[in-house]
Amino acid sequence: MEGENNGKKMKILCLHGFRTSGSFLKKQISKWDPSLFAKFDMDFPDGKYPAGGKSDIEGIFPPPYFEWFQFDKEFTEYTNLEECISYLCEYITANGPFDGFLGFSQGATLSALLIGYQAQGKLLKEHPPIKFFVSISGCKFRDPSICDVAYKEPIKAKSVHLIGDKDWLKLPSEELASAFQNPLIIRHPQGHTVPRLDEVGTSQVQNWVEEVLSHRQVGVLVCDNKLDREVNKSDARVLEEYNGVVRA
Repeated sequence: MEGENNGKKMKILCLHGFRTSGSFLKKQISKWDPSLFAKFDMDFPDGKYPAGGKSDIEGIFPPPYFEWFQFDKEFTEYTNLEECISYLCEYITANGPFDGFLGFSQGATLSALLIGYQAQGKLLKEHPPIKFFVSISGCKFRDPSICDVAYKEPIKAKSVHLIGDKDWLKLPSEELASAFQNPLIIRHPQGHTVPRLDEVGTSQVQNWVEEVLSHRQVGVLVCDNKLDREVNKSDARVLEEYNGVVRA
């Protein structure tokens, strides 16, 4: 994929999930058709902090494991979050500029926060606006002091959200998608994982990539492996209201 500046590849910062690693996320993404990211320059850093407990991938993928920040069971209180944000801003400034973010679980949640904060002028003020975002099993933060800033207005970065039917973060992932303007939602039958994409899913992501290339503005598109349909902006508002009812 060629960017706007001197034909260089568009650069993506890829943030891994809780108590895993950049190397593991790279392996997770490798199950997708390699042509999807063949023209991207992808950066897979490790989290700021060593894993503070058992990792779900022990025995599956070798250590070390890392985490970006810590949190309570309700995901309303966070430890080392501000330190993590400062660390990533320094990393982005030193290793960027980045055109987009990709994240899984904690990495996706954190990526969306950074994009929302940047849009509100809270951080990365000297960095070009993040143009696009790939979210896999991400969610919103729940602290009102964060939500009132990061998700204050629909986030304009072009986004695609992969949401699993069996994922315990299915509804929170849908809520995160609703925070973005014109999100593409791709549903899959799996759980809390980077899913294998079938032919339809691969085609959907490829089309989204082409739209990123051409910088086209498209309507809200909800994609399912069994159903593709355009949803207009009024339908998107209905979806947001529905999610509000579910949360209540």
